[in-house]
Amino acid sequence: MQNIGLVVNWSKSEAIEVANDLVNWFLTRGIKVSLQQNKENTIENTLVLDRSTVKNVNCILVLGGDGTLLNTAGEYVGCSVPLLGINFGQLGFLTSLELPDLYAGLEELLKGNYSVDSRMMLEAQVIRKNEQIREFYALNDIVITKGAFSRIIQLETFIGGQYIDKYPADGLIVSTPTGSTAYSLSAGGPIVAPDLEVMIITPICPHNLYSRPIVISPYQEVEITLVTTKAEVMLTIDGQHGFRLNENDKIKITKAPFHTNIIRFPKRNFFDILREKLKDGDNR
Repeated sequence: MQNIGLVVNWSKSEAIEVANDLVNWFLTRGIKVSLQQNKENTIENTLVLDRSTVKNVNCILVLGGDGTLLNTAGEYVGCSVPLLGINFGQLGFLTSLELPDLYAGLEELLKGNYSVDSRMMLEAQVIRKNEQIREFYALNDIVITKGAFSRIIQLETFIGGQYIDKYPADGLIVSTPTGSTAYSLSAGGPIVAPDLEVMIITPICPHNLYSRPIVISPYQEVEITLVTTKAEVMLTIDGQHGFRLNENDKIKITKAPFHTNIIRFPKRNFFDILREKLKDGDNR
């Protein structure tokens, strides 16, 4: 590897400290570092990482938690550069290295002893008065949810043009297999192996007895219409970005034309991570 990208969660002091050490570690091995900077923070002897320069890096190290990795996936959507998450957060389902294993893992990275998981993404289009007004991409999930003081909302849902239900609920989650261990899991959705390509539809606190999660083909379109009046309703993308919805807005969700590539190491598979993280979650 000749050039490593580096994304840092600048709100975490430990991540900043490790980022400085990593820059020196790579430079002493003759590897350039391209850093995604912000207005308040930078690190000396680094190049600039952004949409125009990401093509020059072999991979991007993401220092943070799942949220930082999700944000990075959205920032560089369509660029195909693999991401390596280093966990400074809590659960860290998407990250591949914990701090105690950091430098041993990086040595394996430089030796080429890793694999790359290609994870499907979702594309969401917001249609208002028959006109597309916004487009979003998500690695985990697209969520429609009511505001803190809103009553039950009604979400008229079609799959592949076929009417499914007018969900009376607090919201609705459409997730990828990668996102099956996130909000969808908390709402009662199934755990799905991330190498599959499906979409999972999970109602949030449905106000009936028959609404259950549904797993569908990634080649079908999910169309959801907000039919509730005078309600505060948000569309949330990977828990990172929000967009206010109006009555009669349609959200069309399909498999995205892009994938997110995530670096994995042979000794740490999905089921090991699942067992470890869900057990850790019980203790937090």
